[in-house]
Amino acid sequence: MYRRILIPTDGSELAHKGVVHGLSLARAVGAKVVVLTVEAFNPYDASESRMKEAREHAASILNEIAEEAKSAGVECETLQLIQHDPDVAIVATAKEKGCDLIVIASHGRTGIAAALLGSVTSKVLVHTAIPVLVCH
Repeated sequence: MYRRILIPTDGSELAHKGVVHGLSLARAVGAKVVVLTVEAFNPYDASESRMKEAREHAASILNEIAEEAKSAGVECETLQLIQHDPDVAIVATAKEKGCDLIVIASHGRTGIAAALLGSVTSKVLVHTAIPVLVCH
């Protein structure tokens, strides 16, 4: 069914529901996972200390998820990117890594434009041809 699943996360509690679901699905079907964090790059707030803090935070998130995957018996690759548009990074990574499913949480619910799904999730749905499983 699925051989490689991309699981993007921002480390939030809601995003972690997507991680748990993605790992469970991967275990059930014998798939490998790629877990991705994307730090939204803002060129006006790109101080070295801010970037270092973001990298350390992302590494912490990825290490915890890698341990969860190991405990579940799921082969896991972790990846940390800095990109202005997280949705672009998610779609590109899924394609580059040969993923056949993206499991993502419906997070970032703010404003009228994102009333039903998070804006990043909505953009991923619009811009990828890869199946997407959205977790609430």
